Amino acid sequence: MTYTPEGDVYVSPRYLAGSGWNGDAAFVPVNHWPKTHLDGPCQLLITSPDQRIRIGWYGDDFDVYQVSASEDASSPTRWAATFNSSFPAEIVAGFTAELARDWEARKDHDPFTKAPSLYWATQVRPLLDAGWNQQRLPGMVTLGIGGRSGQVSGPFVEITAPDGTAGVSIDVGSQDPHEETVLLWAGPSGWNRAEARFTSNTPTHLIAATAKALLDPAPVLRYREQLAPELAALAQLTPLTPPKPPAPTPLDIQRLQGQPPKITTRSVPRWSTATRPAAAVLPAGRSARR
Repeated sequence: MTYTPEGDVYVSPRYLAGSGWNGDAAFVPVNHWPKTHLDGPCQLLITSPDQRIRIGWYGDDFDVYQVSASEDASSPTRWAATFNSSFPAEIVAGFTAELARDWEARKDHDPFTKAPSLYWATQVRPLLDAGWNQQRLPGMVTLGIGGRSGQVSGPFVEITAPDGTAGVSIDVGSQDPHEETVLLWAGPSGWNRAEARFTSNTPTHLIAATAKALLDPAPVLRYREQLAPELAALAQLTPLTPPKPPAPTPLDIQRLQGQPPKITTRSVPRWSTATRPAAAVLPAGRSARR
C-alpha cells in the first residue's frame, strides 16, 4: 500500500479537513501488518501479526475505522476505538502509529498493551497543556453529535479549543469497561463533525497520541470541491499553487506608456593633453596681447 497526498488546497487546522477521498494515510504506520481485502461492510482488515489487534476499514459506514484489541485472536474485545467518516485520516495515523509502537514494544508482555490510567486528565494532557478550556458538567448529559446520540451519566468533563471548533467529552463516572467514555470531536454539529470514540479500557497513551495529532499545526491537502462547505467556512484554505499575478489591463498599459521619459545622464569629454581648446573670440576693436 502506497500513499501520496493529493489535493489543491492546504487545510488548517487539520482537524477541520474531513477524511479526504480515502483512508490510506491512517494505514501507513501499520502497512507492514497482514492485510485482508473483503467484500462485506468491512472492506479492508489489517491485523497485528498475532491477530490480537484488528483495524477494519468500513468505507460505506458512518464509523469507517473500527479498531479492537483482545488478549488473543479468539478472546472477547478488551477495548475498542472508532473514527467516523469525517475524521481526518492524518490524525487517525497518530493513533495507529502509537498502536504499532506499543505492540512492538510489548508483544511478549502480559498485558500486551499498557493499562489505562486512573486519571482522566492523562488521556488529554496534550490539549490541557495547549491551553484548551475545561469545565465539569454534573448530572446526565445528552450527546447528540453526528449520526449518533445518547446520554451519559456524570460527572462529565468537557474540554474545548479556544475557538470552539474542536474538543473532547469525557464521562468520568462510568464503571462499564465496554462503554464509550471518551469522545474527541471537531467541526460543526451535524454529519460533517469529526468524531473519535474510545471505550473505557482503551490505553491512555493511545488517546493522548490522538489528541497530540489533533494539535499538529501542519496543514493537510484536500480538494477544494470535495471539502464540506461547513468545514471550509471554519478552516483556513491555502492554494497548493499560488495564483498567478493578473495580466495588465489596457488602462495599466496606457498609464505605463504615458509616463514621462526617465532622466538620463551623458558623459562630457574632458580636455586632454592631446587636444587644444578653440581660439577665444575677442571683442571687436581689441587685439590680443603678445
